[in-house]
Order: sequence, then structure tokens, then C-alpha cells
Amino acid sequence: MAPSITGSTPSSHERDPEKHPVSAIDNEAHELSDEDSSQHKQEGVKQAEAITTVLSKRMLICMFILLYLVSFVDALAQSVGDSLAPYVTSSFGQHGLLTTASLIARIIGGVISLTIAKVIDIWGRCEGFIFMVVISVIGQILKAVSHDVESYAAGYTLYWVGHIGMNYVINIILSDMTSLRNRLIIFGLQNTPSIVTVFAGSRIADLFYHEAHFRWAFGAFSIILVAFAAPVCILLIWSQRKAMRQGLIQPRNSGRTAWQSVKYYFVELDVVGMLLTVFGFVLLLLPFSLTRYAPHGWSTGYIIAMFVLGGVLLTAFVIWEKYFAPVQFFPFKYLKDRTILSACGLNGIMFLSIFCWDAYYGSYLQVVHGLSITTSYYVLNGLSLASYFIGPFVGLFISKTGAVKWAAIGGIPFVVLGTVLLVEFRKPTTPVGVLVILQILNGLGDGIWSPISQLAVMASVPHQQLAVALALFGLFGSIGSAIGNAIAGAIWNNVLPQKLEEFLPADANAAEIFGSIVVQQSFPFGSPERNAIIAAYGDVQRKLVIAGSAFLPLGVLFILLWKNINVKRLEATHGTQSKGTIF
Repeated sequence: MAPSITGSTPSSHERDPEKHPVSAIDNEAHELSDEDSSQHKQEGVKQAEAITTVLSKRMLICMFILLYLVSFVDALAQSVGDSLAPYVTSSFGQHGLLTTASLIARIIGGVISLTIAKVIDIWGRCEGFIFMVVISVIGQILKAVSHDVESYAAGYTLYWVGHIGMNYVINIILSDMTSLRNRLIIFGLQNTPSIVTVFAGSRIADLFYHEAHFRWAFGAFSIILVAFAAPVCILLIWSQRKAMRQGLIQPRNSGRTAWQSVKYYFVELDVVGMLLTVFGFVLLLLPFSLTRYAPHGWSTGYIIAMFVLGGVLLTAFVIWEKYFAPVQFFPFKYLKDRTILSACGLNGIMFLSIFCWDAYYGSYLQVVHGLSITTSYYVLNGLSLASYFIGPFVGLFISKTGAVKWAAIGGIPFVVLGTVLLVEFRKPTTPVGVLVILQILNGLGDGIWSPISQLAVMASVPHQQLAVALALFGLFGSIGSAIGNAIAGAIWNNVLPQKLEEFLPADANAAEIFGSIVVQQSFPFGSPERNAIIAAYGDVQRKLVIAGSAFLPLGVLFILLWKNINVKRLEATHGTQSKGTIF
């Protein structure tokens, strides 16, 4: 087995960089430590290594193709769901709560990734993948039968947890089957279905909305996802059984009773820590979206109580983890490595910035610029299109050069320029073509920052810790997007109603107009009501963009804190993280 790559400091026996160029990065890279090379591997990690051992090159390619198809269906379902979301909340007369369901889902989805990481390390990748598919399907069904915004939020949360978890497990499986040097090539290719779905998703959503019903969209994709995920499950199960027949995996026999197993996993997964984290962040961030609907705004009793209780729960989480948790839920030890900490921080800041000005962008394009569902999401998804398009090329660059930090620095001009220019051009008089260009600039930056920061984290840990490290990376992104959603929801729900009342004619029903995008679109262009709505939207959107731009300097600072890791030289010195048939 090839040695693992860890986040330890260089040994005292490192070679002179002048005499041995291959190890010239050892002062900045992570080397193998005796502790990490000898540490006990959990069952799920053993299974992953056994599966790559029994897979032939042909089966490896087959696995890549099947996972690619699942990613395609999942990306299409997400695109359709996002396109329909404003109309779902508007059907309940609460368009302003668009970010609320997303906020809760993203917090739980991010936190649950750490639990999923432990589950797939203990049980296996196959079990984790099947469980996430089931959760996603249940969520889609609940969205389809929702009768109010609360039941829709519950369904959306379950769907999002399944969606995030399924993609997370796919990334872990792909990581098991690739070297660090070539990993971003496969990750980039795995994301290319979104190049198609950013166009197809909004069009399909438009057809469902006008020709059938948005509920049919959720129901249809729950069936389609099962059909495409089933072959992956079959191949994973077949590989496990083949590895078991060859003696590479031993049958599970814990010897525990059912009650002992419950207690064991309760401790092993640190359920107490998980619940404290979820409820703490939800209670702390949710009031930003709810104050508009509270009888006395920020001074409402339950709004104050949510803030206080959220802070108390997060404080209790830190105390629990530090002094009482038998098995820590949050891997604080990784945050001692400046590359892991700053790469996770960059992911959080990137999502925070984008979601500040992206959360209500689809509604803005439809109401202010008069675009259809299809066209508005073509513009909106220009960011995703550019991001996914550049992904494979970023992977090729890393494969040839191995330079992680310098690749991330190359993304700074795109992100800064794309976001800061929005302050000037996110206004009703701006041509749509200019908005598309700015989305593409942001997408190019995101397509560089996101995979590169993920690779920086993966290069800093051994294979045994890969799942937890990626979960930690995802947690920062989810918390960042949740905070961005909270900021957007706070500005939208507190500023837009005031501006509508200020600009609308005296006889207009501002509350009804604020609550539904359909009502907003019912007024013809040129009418006093539509002009007032456009002016109010323009004012709020400018504030959202300024809020998102304010966080970018932190992202740049985080990149500069990275160690100068070169994964090409690192693997030449220490070998690959995985063994068996890998790309």
C-alpha cells in the first residue's frame, strides 16, 4: 500500500532542496507521519480500498459513467426545483420566505455531512449512498404534496440533506478512485452535466408550471433519480461481495445487541453535538428572515428568544465538545492546520458572498426585466455554466503543474471584478447582456476557487481522514451560504416592504404585492404600480450586492495563508492516498 499524505510538519531528516528538487516543497507541504501510517482504519475505509482493488479498469470506467449519470439527474432536479421555488412560496402568499427554507436546509445539510462522514467510514460508501438517495426521494415527495410553506420547507430540507449527502458520497467514492494529481479532472468532468441542466432545468420547470403543475415536477424526479441510482448501488454491492469472497473484507460481527448498537452509534456519531450545532445555527440565523412576519419586528419576544437560545446552544456545543463528548463531532484538530482552516474559510466566504446577492436574483430578473422563468434562469445560471465549464481545465492545469496556491490566486481577478462591478450594474436600466457577462466572470472565479480549495484540504490529510475533512469543508460552505441567505432575507424582508409602501400609489395593497411574484408580474410595464415595484427591487438589489462584496477581502486573505503545496511533487515523494485500481 502506498503511504498516505498527512498534515504533519516536515521531519528533521528532510533533504536539501538544492540537491533534491523533488522535495523542494517539503517545507510547505505535508509529510507522512508514523502516527498516521499506523493508525487503525475504520471499516468503511477498508471497504473502499478493497473495492478499488477488485475493480478492473473497465469496471472503474463503468463506475465513473454511472456516477456521472446520477450527477446529471440530480443537477437537473435541483435546477428545476430552484426555478420553481419562487412560485411555490408565492402559491402560499409568502414569496418573502424564499430564503427561509433554504437557510434551514443548508445549515442541516452542512452539519449532517460530518455525521455522514462518520457513517460511511464506519459502515461503508455503499450504505451511505443508498441512505442519501432515499432521503432525497422522500424530500421530493414531501415537496410535491406540500400544502403550506412549513410543509414545503420540511420537504425541501429533507431533499437538500439527501442532495448534499449524495453528492458528498459521490465525491468520496471518486476520491477513493483517483490520485490527488488527477482528482480535479474527474471532479470537473463530474460537474459538467450542469452545463446542460442550467439550460434544460429552467425550460423543464417552465413547461411543468404552465403545462402541468409544479408538484408533478418534484414527483417525476423522485422516480427518475431512483432509476438512475439503482445501477450504482448494484455495482457497489457486487464489488463489496467480490472483495468479501477474496477475503479483503471481513463480514461484520460486532457482537452487540440492538440496544448496545444504538448506544454505540449514539456516542460514535455524537448525536448531542450534532443537535446542538443544528439548532444553534438555525435559531441564530432564522430570525433574519422572520422579523417581517413577527408582530413587533426585532423586538418581538420569540425573535429575541431565538437569538439568545441560538447563542446559548452554540456555546453549549463548544463546552460539550471540549469537556464532555466521548467522541468529538467537530474535528477541531484539523483547524490547527492553516491550509485546512483557510481553505474551509475561503469556501464559506465564497458562498456567503454569492448568496447575499443571488438568493432573490431570479425574482429580480423576472419582475424588473420581464424575463420568463426559462430566460431568467439562463441568466442566473450563467455563473454555474462558467464554473462547470472551466472545472476540467482547472483539473488539467493541476495535473500538469501540481500548483495549488497559485491556481487559487489566479481566480482572484475574476471574483473581485465580477462581484464589485455588480454594485454599479445591478440596476433596472442595465442591459441583460451585461448581467450575463458579470455572471460569467463570477462563475470563472468560482470554478477556480471551489475545486482548488477542496483539493488543498484533501492534500492535507491521509486517506483515513478524507471523508471527515471533506465534510468539514462542506460544513463551512453550508454555513456560509446559510449566513448569506440570512443576510439576504433580512434585507429583503425589511427593506423591500418599506420601499414598496414608499413608491406605490396610495390605493395599492403593498402587503399583497410583496407576498407574491405572480401579483407583482400582473401589473403591466409602464403602470405606476410596476414602476414602483421595479424601483423598490432596484434599491434592495443594490444593498444586497454591496453586502456580498464586503466579504471578498477575507477570501483573498485566506488564499494568501495557504501553504505552497504542489500535489504532483507530493505524490512523487510520498505516493498516492489510495491503493488498487485508480485514475
